[in-house]
Amino acid sequence: MRSVFSMLFALVSALMLGLAAGAMWMVPTLYSQRALPWLALPLGWLLGKAVRHWVRPAGGNAAILAAFATFAAVLYVNVLMAAARIAGLMGLGLVDSLRTAGPRMLLQLAELSCSPTDDVWFIASMGLAAFIALRPAHQPKAGD
Repeated sequence: MRSVFSMLFALVSALMLGLAAGAMWMVPTLYSQRALPWLALPLGWLLGKAVRHWVRPAGGNAAILAAFATFAAVLYVNVLMAAARIAGLMGLGLVDSLRTAGPRMLLQLAELSCSPTDDVWFIASMGLAAFIALRPAHQPKAGD
């Protein structure tokens, strides 16, 4: 029972970490007023490092959680961008456009706005996050 609770807590924590990273990614995206899919790579690296230092022992579970957190960040920023477009076109606030459009429409709009090149960036970032989380953390030596 304890291992199930621990894994569930790790999954929820990875989801929250991914959503926070997606919100952080949203700031430069909104500022530039265009999609910045290449930012997925540094974000995947950052999430991979965070999960690697957080999950003990680093390994397969850490890699899966890092890729999941990166996927959550990618999905969240794309949904927020779709809501921001709706808000700008219809003169609504962001929260009003999120509420009015609903999750299904926002997911469809996010899917329509992504190009195959964007998908390559996103998949590469999930792979990078998993690779970084899979490697063991550097242990400082006695003289460091």
